[in-house]
Amino acid sequence: MSGTRLPFPHPRVRPAWLGGLREDILDPDQPIIDPHHHLWHARPDRYLLDDLAEDLETGHDVRATVFIQCGSAYRKDGQEELRPVGETEFVATVATASEARNFRACAGIVGHADCRLGDRIEPVLLAHVAAGGGRFKGIRHSATYDAGIAPTAPPGAPPGLFLDPTFRAGVARTGALGLTFEAWCYHPQLPELADLLRAHPDQKIVLNHLGGPLGVGPYETRRAEVFAQWSATMQGLAKSPNLFIKLGGLAMNVNGFGYHHQPLPPGSGEMATAWRPYMETAIEAFGAARCMFESNFPVDKGMCAYPVLWNAFKRIAAGCSATEKADLFHATATRFYSLPPVG
Repeated sequence: MSGTRLPFPHPRVRPAWLGGLREDILDPDQPIIDPHHHLWHARPDRYLLDDLAEDLETGHDVRATVFIQCGSAYRKDGQEELRPVGETEFVATVATASEARNFRACAGIVGHADCRLGDRIEPVLLAHVAAGGGRFKGIRHSATYDAGIAPTAPPGAPPGLFLDPTFRAGVARTGALGLTFEAWCYHPQLPELADLLRAHPDQKIVLNHLGGPLGVGPYETRRAEVFAQWSATMQGLAKSPNLFIKLGGLAMNVNGFGYHHQPLPPGSGEMATAWRPYMETAIEAFGAARCMFESNFPVDKGMCAYPVLWNAFKRIAAGCSATEKADLFHATATRFYSLPPVG
């Protein structure tokens, strides 16, 4: 998709705009593992260790993070299928550097390997494991496609990817090595994910960004219809015990909330009100033990600030029990990614 103008790109991060709203930190002693963020330097909005640290140090008790692939720092030469290993190599150095600063950034690393390699994916996976220094947990091969908003927001994918037999062979090989799989698709594609789950009942899979309920293009004026369709699909997906779900990512442009168009950034109350139906539906369907809040930074930083985002999550979880809160904020991520428990 190089050179293609995307109709729904991620909003640019505007520090001055984000600084227009400040909030006190809610429940500052709640331990958090942020299980979904990115790092990059080859995009308009740089986001590296210093930038991540600046967000993590805004008041919430973030004990560790998990890096998720985003096409950063790929190798520039060598075998094409091995080039994504460069991202794991880069993130492993960031993780080591963070330890000197007394926080566990990138305690887990999720990279990319092309599942369309089928069984030939194994050498790529083993190279990631070797590069990760004990931190490599699994892969993400995004399947995001929707004809209504094509060309889709990055990373984009051909239609029907989850149904491709060779792709599924790659997923199977990933699971055979004890690695996790991140599923990222839009809500009309969720039935294809259900089919993938039936084919691989033993593979640990986590659905990113609440399954991508779309709110732009032809979906912009159909939010109630989209929610009803998405909600019904969630009930079916939750019957697969190997599927977990990340609660977040709704501040992406494709979801249609449009906070970046407002004179001031959204407050946590505004976001909690808008997002509560989605997150409560997911928590009720999956149970807190298979749900985890995520920041999706810096992508979502185009619409909201890090401390305000976690305040919104804390508002949504306010009625949960102490055990449920522990699951939502750190324990589910700890179990899914096999991380050390929070201290």
